Amino acid sequence: MTDTGHFDLDAYLRRIGWEGDRRADTATLRGVHLAHMRAIPFENLDALCRTAPSLDPAHLMAKLVHSRRGGYCYEHNTLLACALQALGFRVTRLAARVVVGADRMESRPRTHMALLVEVPGDPQPYLADVGFGAVGALLEAVPLTADTEFRDAGRRHRLVHVPHRGPLETWVLQAYLGEKGEEDWQGQYAFTLEPFEEPDFEVINWHIGTNPRSPFTQRVYVQRVTPDRHLLLHGRHLTETRSDGTVTEREVADEAEAHRVLEEDFGITAPEGMTLLPR
Repeated sequence: MTDTGHFDLDAYLRRIGWEGDRRADTATLRGVHLAHMRAIPFENLDALCRTAPSLDPAHLMAKLVHSRRGGYCYEHNTLLACALQALGFRVTRLAARVVVGADRMESRPRTHMALLVEVPGDPQPYLADVGFGAVGALLEAVPLTADTEFRDAGRRHRLVHVPHRGPLETWVLQAYLGEKGEEDWQGQYAFTLEPFEEPDFEVINWHIGTNPRSPFTQRVYVQRVTPDRHLLLHGRHLTETRSDGTVTEREVADEAEAHRVLEEDFGITAPEGMTLLPR
């Protein structure tokens, strides 16, 4: 379990704008999850500098709560785990394989962190994840139930079982991205339910944050979710996906514009002197 001694629940809830109940129930879980998604951006600026960000709760508070910064999955979900534990939930860390764009599930390593959350008095656990940097990410926690469609703040998701080697069931989170029917259910990541511990993610975090072959060390990758849009800056490419499905794309002209877009559209202040765009 994470040492939450340096975690400040009051400051965290102010950062995400949560003014609802502080009970360990389903409504609070879903509400805090959605508020976090809409308040704290996803970004890889540390990894872009070939630095693995700290997962210590005190450092996460300083960066994601008290500064104009965000983080990637290990930071976001470690911070959410601290908050949920402080609210009275039981949280288990899961390691997942990102399958977006993969020909085979087995071709991807387990590099993504998600959370399994137990609500007191509720026999049904929930999948929570505020750190998946994609338009198919969960906006609210969803019950761990197979073959059932969930509508989380306007997005559509379901969990399915898939055949896989090994003694444990493999789950895949799917997102509905389109209007063509069954073929538009696209896998996001695959996972099993065995717990992973903090040292496991320290190793994975170091690999993703420093390996020159990691996608997060190659180019800037920043996203922000609001009630009416999903905004993504990937390298020079800025994509806005509206809640009605309308997509607008353009190129960021230069370094100055990239810093301005981060400040004004994403709410992120990049480290002074940092180069954001590839030369």
